[in-house]
Amino acid sequence: MTSSPNPMDPMDPEDPTALPDPWHALHELLAAMDAEIEQVYVERGIEGVRPRFAYPLIRLAHTGPLTIRELAESLNRSHSAISQTVAAMRKEDLVSSEPGPDARTRRIDLTERGRALVPFLEAEWRATHASVAELDGEVPYAMTAVVEEVRRALERRSMRQRVLGHLVEPPR
Repeated sequence: MTSSPNPMDPMDPEDPTALPDPWHALHELLAAMDAEIEQVYVERGIEGVRPRFAYPLIRLAHTGPLTIRELAESLNRSHSAISQTVAAMRKEDLVSSEPGPDARTRRIDLTERGRALVPFLEAEWRATHASVAELDGEVPYAMTAVVEEVRRALERRSMRQRVLGHLVEPPR
């Protein structure tokens, strides 16, 4: 007698999510690194600032006001990601927005608070880059080199092509 899979059983052999997630360690590492950088902010009395805010805030300090689309393009990020980041930064009084050249756009600019934080954020940015270089020297496979090698491998054969090569679709 066979029993049907229990949807509440985390070890259900039919459930592909019961296998270890190959991305988990990377996501966990990046989140831990961001949390440590955020702790540097908190230790300096900077509340409500996330590491993901540094890049757009520094860019806005050097370019002046930009639309969300212009900011996203200048940072090589998606419009959606920057839109969410801008909304979070607006809540923390780091940026302001006003109507752009047409009804669909908004121009994003630094507030006084955002502008005041930029010198520290630039220093932290440089320190973070130096820390990554230091880490690269301590591990047998430099993170930056591994990322570049993965990027090159994906140029040779995209993730989409790889997934399709392994995809076995259920019968319809």
